[in-house]
Amino acid sequence: MTSDNSSPTVVGVDFGTLSARAVVVRAGDGVELGTGIGEYRNGAIERTLPDSGQPLPADWALQDPADWRAALGTCVREAIRDSGVDPASVVGIGTDFTACTVLPVLRDGTPLCEIPGLRARPHAWPKLWKHHAAQAQADRITALAHERGEKWISRYGGRISSEWQFAKALQLLEEDEDTYRRTERWIEAADWIIWQLCGAETRNTCTAGYKGIYQDGAYPSLEYLSALHPEFGDFAQTRLAGVPLSPLGARAGTLTAAAAALTGLPEGIAVAVGNVDAHVTAPAARAIAPGQMLAIMGTSTCHVMNGDTLAAVPGICGVVDGGIIAGLFGYEAGQSAVGDIFAWWIGQGVPEAYLAAARERGLSLHEYLSSRCAWQPVGAHGLVALDWMGGNRSILVDHHLSGVIAGMTLATTPEDIYLALLESTAFGTRVIVDAFGAAGLPVTEFVVAGGLKRNRMLLQIYADVLRRPVSVATSDQAPALGSAIHAAVAAGVHADVASAAEAMGRKEQAVFTPDPERADAYDELFEEYRTLHDYFSGRGPDANDVLHRLRQRRNAATAAKARADRG
Repeated sequence: MTSDNSSPTVVGVDFGTLSARAVVVRAGDGVELGTGIGEYRNGAIERTLPDSGQPLPADWALQDPADWRAALGTCVREAIRDSGVDPASVVGIGTDFTACTVLPVLRDGTPLCEIPGLRARPHAWPKLWKHHAAQAQADRITALAHERGEKWISRYGGRISSEWQFAKALQLLEEDEDTYRRTERWIEAADWIIWQLCGAETRNTCTAGYKGIYQDGAYPSLEYLSALHPEFGDFAQTRLAGVPLSPLGARAGTLTAAAAALTGLPEGIAVAVGNVDAHVTAPAARAIAPGQMLAIMGTSTCHVMNGDTLAAVPGICGVVDGGIIAGLFGYEAGQSAVGDIFAWWIGQGVPEAYLAAARERGLSLHEYLSSRCAWQPVGAHGLVALDWMGGNRSILVDHHLSGVIAGMTLATTPEDIYLALLESTAFGTRVIVDAFGAAGLPVTEFVVAGGLKRNRMLLQIYADVLRRPVSVATSDQAPALGSAIHAAVAAGVHADVASAAEAMGRKEQAVFTPDPERADAYDELFEEYRTLHDYFSGRGPDANDVLHRLRQRRNAATAAKARADRG
């Protein structure tokens, strides 16, 4: 591919769960000129530590910062080659990261897992967003906030997630006190990667607000944190604060010589402030007006939406002034597992005959299963599933919940279960959409980005279940494009993110529209989902806490086996 090298270009890099993807974009109009990918050598570290092979407990998920550095160099260089542009035309770079992915570092930014003697300690490694082993700490953080009447708890739907900074840090303190004491800074990967690019520590308003309980100009107080644990009192003061928070689209600094050597980009170009993969995507999909809910659908789904008023929405992941775009309140909700659920079933529940039939027809397993169930009337499989295989992010905020499939018989087929799982994620999204509407924040448009936008049957189910048209982000690399949009603002090509989004963003309007007859049938099936949702959540007068009891039994049995194996 060739390009007009006289036009300024920018680079956006999206750090995902398993790889980093870069896109080279023409800064004036958002035309994508080239892409590149860098795979993480260790991927998501969920069973054993690299090198040592040390087993990890249940619900752990880590990553290796060396993978991020290597993937950064690979994907940017590959994207530049693919674009055909002269690197000298690049005027800025922006990045986004999965969140909350957080790591303990020294004051100079060195990750603790790269310090001799600490590599064999699990708590010295970055904790990936889907590290859910801090649920007990999250529950205590939530309970104490309500007990003390902390104002900030309402900004998070009344519950703090085990995925976020404070729960993971408290787990570190309580399970590995020595490593905690050696932690000089506790930082989101979104900010750490900017540190590697421009050589200075920065903090962005997005991750601080949504993942770091930063509200109304302050973190939780020393008194509150001390009540959680005596040694936790100065956590925010010493390990988070001390660096001004930078607004989204601002310039964090300029590319260092070392980062230029890694990426092949010119030294001294603008480096945009870090951001979160979901929030950075909104401008790329032109979904920044109040009422436009953007769902970034991949391994998990993050729902973000702007509002012009501040409202309390139960079970959301947070509301932050300027958290998505300046001048509006940015709301976030989400589902912990979506694509992961479909991948689980593809990997576990499909017989060899289906694999052979898919190969014979030249179809992926997703396509083959879809072809076998696309004809079904709504409810013909007799199933309802709860989409909690990775816990529930919104609106229950409980990662110790687990999945349920109700209605199976000896006649149930693999495609029946596949369809029920697709539907379950749509039902989970409807719970979130309904919660926003009940709080006075109606969803007027539903926009989809991410890898799952390619699954046409899935998006039609969403249109039917939500009773709303579904629009689709045009770019296949929408988060990376969003980062490029922020890079263009940081480089001064556009005045602000809103004007950059208008010039560089793209979406296809109302690609999927609801079928009234199927929508009526899904209304009935959704009521069955709500019955299971309320019963198995462990809350309310008629609820049953069986899922938590099973999780506790599993964890106890796993821990006992690990002790026995160690002798």
